[in-house]
Amino acid sequence: MIIYGKQIVLYVLDNHPSIIEEVMFSKELDKKIFSKFLKLGKKIIRLDNKKAQSLAKGGNHQGFFLKLKEEFDYTPINEMKQNNFIVVLDGLTDVGNIGAITRTAYALGVDGIVAAGVKSLNESGVIRTSSGAMLDMPFSLYPNSLDLANELKQCGYALIGATMNGTDLKKYGTITKEDKVALFLGSEGEGLSNKIISKLDLKVSIGMENNFDSLNVSVAAGILIYNLMK
Repeated sequence: MIIYGKQIVLYVLDNHPSIIEEVMFSKELDKKIFSKFLKLGKKIIRLDNKKAQSLAKGGNHQGFFLKLKEEFDYTPINEMKQNNFIVVLDGLTDVGNIGAITRTAYALGVDGIVAAGVKSLNESGVIRTSSGAMLDMPFSLYPNSLDLANELKQCGYALIGATMNGTDLKKYGTITKEDKVALFLGSEGEGLSNKIISKLDLKVSIGMENNFDSLNVSVAAGILIYNLMK
């Protein structure tokens, strides 16, 4: 697994050095930073610009790369169900949105995230776009969203979902740290499926002004989480 970009590389170096397998760079490094890489005792490779661009697939790598262990450690779903407030991403696939939601959820104190309705994720992309939050946030993968909804209800979770015709958050109270809540967020294009909506205990929405009703899912997630938890 390859990640790139100065901020995320230094974050992993400082917080998760045990998952680093190789260090790669394509620019001259500050002596202080280079000494940190040396202390890892891992292989250090100097890349030419062509190889660096190829590894980053055209992304802004800033000359910093890490090769991490290939297998990401997902949280088993039985462990995830011990948490109180979790966010379920129903069919989301966009790396940028998943990363942004993970970063926001971690910053706001959400207990965990489940990527549901998908069989796999681009883990390196989500680690990068979440600024490393995916490495610190309990994160599960579950292939069937409906099965997950049923399991969570059996475990005593209240299922809350973001829909266009839901209750305006201004009219709804907040949750407490003792409440077991799963906030379901739908995919970028389709939203929540009707089967998932039928399982919800509460449908919520964000009141809009200026006859405008379109928010990016990661922005909507931040507003919903903040207002439910504040």
